[in-house]
Amino acid sequence: MPKLSVDQLDLAGKRVFLRVDLNVPLEDGRVGEDTRIRAVVPTIEHCLKAGASVILASHLGRPKGRVDLRYSLAPVAARLDELLGRPVQLLPDCAGPEVEAAAAALKPGDTVLLENLRFHPGEEANDPEFARRLATLADVYVDDAFAAAHRAHASTEGITRFLQPAAAGLLMARELDALGRIFERPERPVAAVLGGAKVSDKLALVEHLLPRVDALLIGGGMAFTFLAALGHGVGRSLLEADRLEEARGILARARSLGVRVRLPADVVVAPSLDSVDGIRTMGVREIPDELMGLDIGPLAVVQFGAALQGAKTVVWNGPMGVFEKAAFAAGTLGVARAVAGCGGFSVIGGGDTIAAVRQAGVIDRIGYISTAGGAFLEFLEGRVLPGVAALDEAP
Repeated sequence: MPKLSVDQLDLAGKRVFLRVDLNVPLEDGRVGEDTRIRAVVPTIEHCLKAGASVILASHLGRPKGRVDLRYSLAPVAARLDELLGRPVQLLPDCAGPEVEAAAAALKPGDTVLLENLRFHPGEEANDPEFARRLATLADVYVDDAFAAAHRAHASTEGITRFLQPAAAGLLMARELDALGRIFERPERPVAAVLGGAKVSDKLALVEHLLPRVDALLIGGGMAFTFLAALGHGVGRSLLEADRLEEARGILARARSLGVRVRLPADVVVAPSLDSVDGIRTMGVREIPDELMGLDIGPLAVVQFGAALQGAKTVVWNGPMGVFEKAAFAAGTLGVARAVAGCGGFSVIGGGDTIAAVRQAGVIDRIGYISTAGGAFLEFLEGRVLPGVAALDEAP
């Protein structure tokens, strides 16, 4: 069901508990990369313009339920100051008398940021008492942290039992709409592009996608398990030998459903990941025992591009090779350009995938870029995301 959105609420004079995802990299006490911070600015500004005060809440890193100042949100508060053009006070904690007093004193237009939620063990434990303490700070709950929606934590799920209404922020609403276009109302034909290292990481995803797509393109390390399942030698390439039967089953099911599966016809091989001597491109029937495949080859890029031409909906997750090494990045960059040029609505997610479209210079030609990692995959796998399920349904 569609979820209640923040733009459907009367926020005048209200204190909004706004759960956001500010889990960003820090470098020398400063924010190293601020994409996630920028992504939630529109929701913050919407609440402030509507006459609300805003209590921002986020986790950062893995402090394991104790105060660890390496994971303080102080650098994030400083960056928010700059982006919003107004002061954002970092409170010393996320619960307790001092925080409650600061929240009670907020006036319309004020913005504060709670200190790292994961400094308390009750956050990840979804402790009801900790969730209740968070709820006492505000009048309205808004979740704009889709990237954390697959976790049933106190600030994403438990708090909604004590604080209503519970609505989706603008970013969350866009994520749900974009992903809904894949499953609920896709324009056909639909193509899925999957990469990454292991078949085992993507089995549930493949199973869920098969009846919903018209074409499935498989690259990355996981492709070698499928190639081996077809009887090809893969040399020293990454191979999950215990998954061969499952790979054969997926290929057989795809045939029965009429889904076109495309595996790489050629690959870039080398003696090892760190040995650039002896890098060459060869067909998948020719991989010698002593070499390992580390990227899809140029013919595979052409074939993948041809398979994407005419697709009306494309979803992509996972690189086509060891993308972080320049010698093995060409396949991923080529697929990035093909996805961008397909002419259909494209949705991508995952850090490497986003980095690829940025490096390929086509990020502005992607239909929607998900800010989430695990939540993006779990949504595509058809799982219920606790942070989404906890939100109120739209009227």
